[in-house]
Amino acid sequence: MSETENRTRTTENPAGRDPAAEPEPDELDLEAAAEAADAAARGPAGDAAAEGAADDPAALIARLAEENATLKDRALRAMAEAENTRRRAQKDKEDTAKYAVSSFARDVLTVADNLARAVDALPDDKADDPVFANMRAGIAAVEQELLKLFERHGIVRIDPTGEKFDPNYHQAMYEIPTTDAVPGTVVQVMQAGYVLHGRLLRPAMVGVAKGEPPQKVDEEV
Repeated sequence: MSETENRTRTTENPAGRDPAAEPEPDELDLEAAAEAADAAARGPAGDAAAEGAADDPAALIARLAEENATLKDRALRAMAEAENTRRRAQKDKEDTAKYAVSSFARDVLTVADNLARAVDALPDDKADDPVFANMRAGIAAVEQELLKLFERHGIVRIDPTGEKFDPNYHQAMYEIPTTDAVPGTVVQVMQAGYVLHGRLLRPAMVGVAKGEPPQKVDEEV
């Protein structure tokens, strides 16, 4: 390449810049025209409204207050659910401690039943006999001590004689026709019932009063 050609090219691009990297005058005019058209379309009112929505303190405070209320409601619900879960767990723990001996207590009830039967089996005509009297007193004392032990552990005996029949605590074995008691009243107890901390451990086996049907009177013709 000759020296004259090099000087010519240097004169045309003195800074050594790439002409393709610079926007053409026509492109600059088009971008400026687009921005001007956009500003004209919005107008002064549109620009002010956009800036006001972004910078309005009242709107910002209202939005933050709504978000705060939502988060507070979620936190309260989560705390309430956690408290309910804790209470259910505590109640389950207490119930387990109270009723863990249910099976053992139910088996021990037969001992109390046999002691009561032993007292009732002693003949009444030998009440004056010191041997039988001491035997009755000894068995009755053991029975009473066992019942006190039951009560200390929440086991209470049910003797519903004279009470209204309750299917939640009584088991009717038979009905007794009688006019001496209101129908539906417990008049006999075959086997005493027991509850453990208010929960039924064994129902009482009872006989329930039944009203006698009215007798027909033959009318003379």
